[in-house]
Amino acid sequence: MIGELPKSVCVNGHDYSVRTDFRDVLKIVCAFNDPELENKEKVYICLCILYEDFDAIPKNEYEAAFKAALDFIDHGTQESDKKSPCVMDWEQDESIMFPAINKVAGFETRTAEYIHWWTFVGYYMEISEGVFSHILSMRMKKAKHKKLDKWEQEYWNANKGICILKPKLTAEEQAEKDKLNAMLG
Repeated sequence: MIGELPKSVCVNGHDYSVRTDFRDVLKIVCAFNDPELENKEKVYICLCILYEDFDAIPKNEYEAAFKAALDFIDHGTQESDKKSPCVMDWEQDESIMFPAINKVAGFETRTAEYIHWWTFVGYYMEISEGVFSHILSMRMKKAKHKKLDKWEQEYWNANKGICILKPKLTAEEQAEKDKLNAMLG
């Protein structure tokens, strides 16, 4: 039905209630981006968080349940397998992203008791001029190996802490990096 937000997803002909608050889905997205987790752990976390009654899903339907979960999370917009460059990180960009979302929503979204994931994504997609959108634009230019305008380069250099996406390393990778840095002085 037009204008209704789904509260369940269909898995092989069976409807299962899902947690639709944006905070629940962001927990799943953070798990997907955690380099410490194996893929099967990420799938399990997704299913456990999203499905209100995960135990009711037969094990032979987990794959279909995961695909339905991804479709819900992606708002039904998975159009191609073409990988686009990563220009944002929900965790790292939280401090600049939420003010932009709040500006669109007209209120502090983090204090709202409930916001459906699709509504939250709608706010996100309507973000216009501001710090977050400028940083995303500069990251996209850099990802496509395009030159930044003079003011953008100056902004980038002065604000590297929020402009540069930091790679997520496993504990082992971080220890190796720290060891190398210590050797280099």
